Amino acid sequence: MIVDAARGAPLGTDAQSPPSELVQLLTPEGERVEHPDYDVNLTPEEIKGLYRDLVIVRRIDTEAVALTRQGELGIWASLLGQEAAQIGSAHALRPDDMAFPSYREHGVAWCRGVDPLDLLGLFRGVNHAGWDPKEHNFHLYTIVIGSHTLHATGYAMGIQRDSAENAAIVYFGDGATSQGDVNEAFVWSAAQNAPIVFFCQNNQWAISEPLEKQSRIPLYRRAEGFGFPGVRVDGNDVFAVHAVTRKALENARSGQGPTLIEAFTYRMGAHTTTDDPTRYRLQAELESWKLKDPIERLKAYLVKNQLADRAFFDAIDAEAKELGSDLRKRCLELPDPEPTAIWENVYATEHSLLAEERGQFASYLATFEDVSR
Repeated sequence: MIVDAARGAPLGTDAQSPPSELVQLLTPEGERVEHPDYDVNLTPEEIKGLYRDLVIVRRIDTEAVALTRQGELGIWASLLGQEAAQIGSAHALRPDDMAFPSYREHGVAWCRGVDPLDLLGLFRGVNHAGWDPKEHNFHLYTIVIGSHTLHATGYAMGIQRDSAENAAIVYFGDGATSQGDVNEAFVWSAAQNAPIVFFCQNNQWAISEPLEKQSRIPLYRRAEGFGFPGVRVDGNDVFAVHAVTRKALENARSGQGPTLIEAFTYRMGAHTTTDDPTRYRLQAELESWKLKDPIERLKAYLVKNQLADRAFFDAIDAEAKELGSDLRKRCLELPDPEPTAIWENVYATEHSLLAEERGQFASYLATFEDVSR
């Protein structure tokens, strides 16, 4: 069994006390703690705004899972349990920073102003992506594991050459760290001192494989071998995630190069809606992580510090419920695209081979009887 010496527990398993190197500002019980290197100075309204986003993105996720179970979406990658990692980091971004998601960053998409319907349209198969990356500074979802880390690195190198004062952030899971593309991105970003933050959401499971089968050391320490800093943060602590990401982005913008953030969290649901996690992990592990729920943690803090009352929480719940109902209705109303629409927006200008393929497909469709008449 591979053991994380800093935790005194097997890698990929839960320990009752957090790893000693873990940056934490808010305990699972909602108690504020201090850290020598990181802090947050948020107003009560900003803290309540974080809570609102946590609740809303969980509702979006819940609605999408239900739609998938009912056959309305082809598949869905749930973010359940990872809300704080996404909301906390997204709130640290400036408008002109560029975010590169994988396929589970629904919370980051929400914070960047992407309509959740566009996410559902993608998984319903009625659009190619659904949003303009330039409009939101939020790139398209990437299904190929880890490939987008190279795209983000190249973008960051462009920022550097343009002498701009913004940065790039790229999101990926613990499983992606075993991919060659991710390690190549580390090499390039370090050598070029690129203004990029690598944000790894370590949710403990790469589909059905635990972390202990991928790494002999904590993931954040991998950065050392490439020549840039790594930080492990409590991924269920929205305050700590925000503080760590904000500092990493500030370092990137000021010419100090890349940082690897390992957000130590847990995937409460299935890898995707085609997965059955009961086949490979214990219920006891899941139950222990429920006690670290990011939403309940922040709610406890708000109550203990008398920053919010029952009326506030009821209003947020009502807003989330209304948004969920509206999202479901709009999803079911999404029109199916014309079959030949798949050839649109592939190239900037007309392409002869593409036109030929489109014509052949149109001829093929014409051989079928129109049953709608």
